[in-house]
Amino acid sequence: MAKFVHLHNHSEFSLLDGLCKISDLVQASVSAGMPALALTDHGNLFGAIEFYKKATEAKIKPIIGMEAYVAKNPIESENGSGQKRDYNHFILLVKNMEGYKNLIKLASLAYEKGFYYKPRIDEVMLEQYSGGLLATSACIKGVIPELLLNNKRSEAEDKARKYRDIFDGDFFIEIMDHGSDEEIIAKERLIELAHDMDIPLVATNDCHYIKPEHYDAQEVKLCIQTQTTMSDPNRFKISTHELFFKSKDEMTSVFKDIPEAIENTVKIAEKCNFEFEFGKIHLPHYPLPKGEDSNEHLRKLSEEGMKERFGKETSEIRERLDHELHVIKETGFADYFLIVQDFINWAKERGIAVGPGRGSAAGSIVSYVLNITDVDPLKYGLLFERFLNPERNEPPDFDIDFADDRRDEVIGYLREKYGEGHVAQIITFGTMAARAAIRDAGRALGLPYALCDRVAKLVPFIANQGYQTLTKYVEKTPELQNLYNADPEVKKLIDVASHLDGVARHASVHAAGVV
Repeated sequence: MAKFVHLHNHSEFSLLDGLCKISDLVQASVSAGMPALALTDHGNLFGAIEFYKKATEAKIKPIIGMEAYVAKNPIESENGSGQKRDYNHFILLVKNMEGYKNLIKLASLAYEKGFYYKPRIDEVMLEQYSGGLLATSACIKGVIPELLLNNKRSEAEDKARKYRDIFDGDFFIEIMDHGSDEEIIAKERLIELAHDMDIPLVATNDCHYIKPEHYDAQEVKLCIQTQTTMSDPNRFKISTHELFFKSKDEMTSVFKDIPEAIENTVKIAEKCNFEFEFGKIHLPHYPLPKGEDSNEHLRKLSEEGMKERFGKETSEIRERLDHELHVIKETGFADYFLIVQDFINWAKERGIAVGPGRGSAAGSIVSYVLNITDVDPLKYGLLFERFLNPERNEPPDFDIDFADDRRDEVIGYLREKYGEGHVAQIITFGTMAARAAIRDAGRALGLPYALCDRVAKLVPFIANQGYQTLTKYVEKTPELQNLYNADPEVKKLIDVASHLDGVARHASVHAAGVV
C-alpha cells in the first residue's frame, strides 16, 4: 500500500478561511498512519511553532510551509503605474535551516513591501530567497494551472522552466482533483506538461477542514469573512465538498492512474528535514564602553547602584550582590539585565511611569540596585532563586509595567538604539469564544438576532474556571441543552458554532509584547 503525505493544508491561521485547528490536523495525520504532515497557511507562518511542537510530540514529521501570494508583476513597479495588483498562489516548503530563514524573510517582505489586500511576494523576491526551499505549482489559482486553463501552453512552459531553475530542480507540478470540471481539465493539462518537461508531479488535497461534515461550518466561516449570509446568491463559496482531510486510500483511489504523484509526496517529505533549536537564548549584545565585557559592565553599574540605594555596604548586601552577579555570569544573562535597566532608566529619566516590579524579579538585589525594581529583597526576605536559578537555566522574567499612554516612546527608543529591523511588537490573535461563535454563526446563517442573542446569553460566564468548549457548556447548562434538543434552528446554530468555537478570527498587534 502506497504511503501518502498531505502537503497542502490550511489551519485556522489561514484566518477566516481554514477551519482546522492544528491539534486536529496532527491527530488526523496520526489516525491516518501518515509519517509526515505539511502546514501551508495563506501568506503567513503564524502557526509554525505550535504545529512543529504538536507534530513532533505526536511523532509526525513536521514540514513547515506557506501558500504564498505571488504578484503577477514586480512589486517595485506597481506604485503609480496603474497596473492591476493581481496575484497567483504558490506553495513553498522548508527543507532546512536556510529554507526556514528564507521563508521567514519572504513572509515578512509580503507584509512590509507587497501588502495589497493580501500579503504578496513577487518572483524577484523568490529568486533572491529560494535557497533551502522546495516549491509546487499550487491549486488552480497557481500561475501555471491558470495559464493552461487559458490555453497559454507556451507561457506555462516558460514559468515551469523558470521555477525549476529558481529552486534548483526542487519544483513539482501539483495536481488536485476535488471533482470540479475546471480542476479536471487543469489536471489533464498539468500531467501532460509535467511529462513533456520531465518535471515531477505531486498529488495534494486542498485541505481546509478535517471531516466532510464540517463543510457547512467552513461555508459559514467564509460568510463571516466576507460579511455575507448563506442565503446570499452572490456570496463567495467553495464549489466542492472535497476539501477535507482524506485518507491515503482515498487519495490513492483519486490518483490511481498517476501513482508517481502519490509516491512523490513521500519523496518530498524525505527532502524536508528542518528542526527548530529550542532552549537556546538569542540576546542582542548591549553596546558597551570600550574594553569592557557585559559582566564587567554589569558589576560596575551594580556597584554604583548599591551605593545609591543603600548608602553604606554591609556584609549581607555584599554577599547577596556577589552571589547574584556570579549566577548571572554563569547563566549568561548579563546582556539581558543591561538591556532592561537601560530602557527602564531611560523611561524614568523622562518621567514615564514605570511599575515598582512584579513577580519573582522583586527577589533580585541586582534588579533593585539597577533601578529595574523598587523593592528591597533583603528587607522583605525575597528569594533570588525564584527569579533566576542555575539549576533550571531558564531566562529570568521581568514583569515590567509602563504607563500605557507613553509605552510607544519606550518602544521608539528601543528601535532607535537597536535598529528598526531588530525591534518588533508581537502578534496577538482574537478567537471566537463560545458566545461570539454563536452570534457570528447566527448572522451568517441568517437567523433572527433575538434568537442568537438569547442562545448566546445562555452560555455561562464562569470566572477563574478556565475556558470550556461550547459542547461542554451545552452539556452542563440544562436550559441550553433543552433548547438545543427542542428547536432545530438552535441545534443547527450550535452545531455550526461549535466548529468555530475557539478558532482564530483575526490578528492584531499586541499592546505590550516586544521582541
